[in-house]
Amino acid sequence: MRTNIAVLSILSVYFGLLVTVYTVWSLIADGQVEWAGTIAIGLSGVLSLFIAFYLQFQFSNQGGELPEDRLEADIDEGDPEMGFYSPWSWWPVMLGAGAAMSFAGLAVGFWITLYALPLVLIGLVGWTYEYYRGYFAS
Repeated sequence: MRTNIAVLSILSVYFGLLVTVYTVWSLIADGQVEWAGTIAIGLSGVLSLFIAFYLQFQFSNQGGELPEDRLEADIDEGDPEMGFYSPWSWWPVMLGAGAAMSFAGLAVGFWITLYALPLVLIGLVGWTYEYYRGYFAS
């Protein structure tokens, strides 16, 4: 994680320098600031700085050295618990189909999103409550 923090910090400094060079260059060439490139390069620097700050904050909250930062660490030390997923569940398929229809509706026609919304809601409720009914109820 330290390497990621260092690379993103270097990128933010690079984009900061690049935005000043780009702005001066556009002022010399055209006599006015080219706003699209200036804003895009500046926001790239801000984004890399945000990510570096977040990673630094998380690194300090985790107490220092992570297994992936140590050269003598084993692979098993960095293996996190991913959670529990039902291998037999069909609810994610229904939820994915409803979400795909919903996003297609935003691109094609909004009326398709109205038909996809019940599928999304049914898929979400079914996936949330699948262990409260039937054979696997606890």
